[in-house]
Amino acid sequence: MTSSSYIKVCGPVVPNPPSSLERECKKKVWKMKAWILVLVVVASLLGLTAVEGGLWWWFCRKSHSFGSLSAQYALYEYASGAPVQFSYKELERSTKKFKEKLGAGGFGAVYKGILANRTVVAVKRLEGIEQGEKQFKMEVATISSTHHLNLVRLIGFCSEGRHRLLVYEFMKNGSLDDYLFAPGEQSGKFLSWENRFKIALGTARGITYLHEECRDCIVHCDIKPENILLDESYNSKVSDFGLAKLLNPKDLRYLSLTSVRGTRGYLAPEWLANLPITSKSDVYSYGMVLLETVSGRRNFEVSEETDRKKFSIWAFEEFEKGNIKGILDKKLADYVDMDQVTRAIQVSFWCIQEQPSHRPMMGKVVQMLEGIRETGKPPCPRAIIEGPVWNQF
Repeated sequence: MTSSSYIKVCGPVVPNPPSSLERECKKKVWKMKAWILVLVVVASLLGLTAVEGGLWWWFCRKSHSFGSLSAQYALYEYASGAPVQFSYKELERSTKKFKEKLGAGGFGAVYKGILANRTVVAVKRLEGIEQGEKQFKMEVATISSTHHLNLVRLIGFCSEGRHRLLVYEFMKNGSLDDYLFAPGEQSGKFLSWENRFKIALGTARGITYLHEECRDCIVHCDIKPENILLDESYNSKVSDFGLAKLLNPKDLRYLSLTSVRGTRGYLAPEWLANLPITSKSDVYSYGMVLLETVSGRRNFEVSEETDRKKFSIWAFEEFEKGNIKGILDKKLADYVDMDQVTRAIQVSFWCIQEQPSHRPMMGKVVQMLEGIRETGKPPCPRAIIEGPVWNQF
């Protein structure tokens, strides 16, 4: 038989099956890894529990003189952001019996306080609140659920007997009016144009959130420099939003000038014309604030420089002449972006149009300030030129 009669068949080499000893070793290794994983998880959970327990003990120990405030605030920090309910005595201790007054507005005075965990806060004592405790808590819950970078955060509240107080985060740099209208150079407070424009834009974004991005539109009713607070980086935060509803939760259209507690120079014409109050009323107030941010002067100020005319009237006349630098705050000198200045002035005059329908929505105001929407030349705001509604002030 020839060699061609044989065929060589080759197959894959079959490895020898693992021995029982090797299988047993692998099982032991997997069991050991599983136990190590379980121990790590258990140790982590025990560690977190110990840390939380230690923090709880530290808070309670540090705040014996503050009663239950520290324990409640510790819970607040671990909770999902629900406002803390403080007792009146707790806030009285925190503010040293309301010793250091930060300011006062239409809704009440504000005092500096220090919580048990050393957090600095601003405590507002509300005046003229006639709501029952249940309704008050519902409104507080709405305010506390409103979160935005340019809105002051509500930490807690007090509703005890006749006392109604709100506890806010503390703003280190005070309010915008401290910088715009501080007398002379003695105050040492100065805002560059860069910061002013950032403040104006941030404020517009905060109001836009209230008007257009909340579940229900929140009309502020008291936009003014005193209610625009500044943090350590000069970011603006709108305060006192949602408080108008605490005064009269039924229908804003029936609020009188007295009950609204608005501020001279910032109230839209419809307030005194007994027309419905809408978000466009806030737009008017913002326009006045924007004009003041550019000029550093109150919109209702009268001086020799303005030919004894109200500043807002004089400013529009100068704008018509093309004298933009004449409107600009003299402290800013030449260190400004004139395109931004011109844009801001144009936007301010659009916002203070007499007819609410002629004023832009706040979302459009933001876009115009950012330069992504054309501003166009605004018409003469008849409300500031004719001015009879302001004669009542």
